[in-house]
Amino acid sequence: MENKKLEIKLRPTEIEDLDTLFLFQTDKEGGYLAAFMSKDPTDKTAYIDKWTKLLSNPTVNSQTIIIDKTIVGSIAKFVMDGDTEITYWIDRKFWGQGIATKALNELLTIETIRPIFGRVAFDNFGSQKVLEKNGFVKVGTDKDFANARQEVIEEYIYKLTE
Repeated sequence: MENKKLEIKLRPTEIEDLDTLFLFQTDKEGGYLAAFMSKDPTDKTAYIDKWTKLLSNPTVNSQTIIIDKTIVGSIAKFVMDGDTEITYWIDRKFWGQGIATKALNELLTIETIRPIFGRVAFDNFGSQKVLEKNGFVKVGTDKDFANARQEVIEEYIYKLTE
């Protein structure tokens, strides 16, 4: 994190953001690390349809991450099976700059429901650090089919209680 003055801005995701956000999730390396994603990450219509519905869902808080008027990623809170969870995606060009850590910190000031969970592939060390730097603690593991890898892998479950 050499650029400590890096200023990010979160704002509610708009339909117009989806084209850019779609491109980020087509990155193969990013998809491999995310692991658990749609069956066909190149299906733009399915992506736009899914996120258009999610943006109108009151249990979803999707924020676009912006630096200097440039969209660099997204972060969201959602509810799945009764648990409040977070997800984020940063354009690979911006990895390693502390953006996800700062964005999650900011989202956690907006979304104050606890506990809140994060799930991450066992070998996604960057995302594990992001969660840990924001106070999440590893509380378990699960195994599931990862579309991006076409195999069952282990994922770590993190929880923030305060």
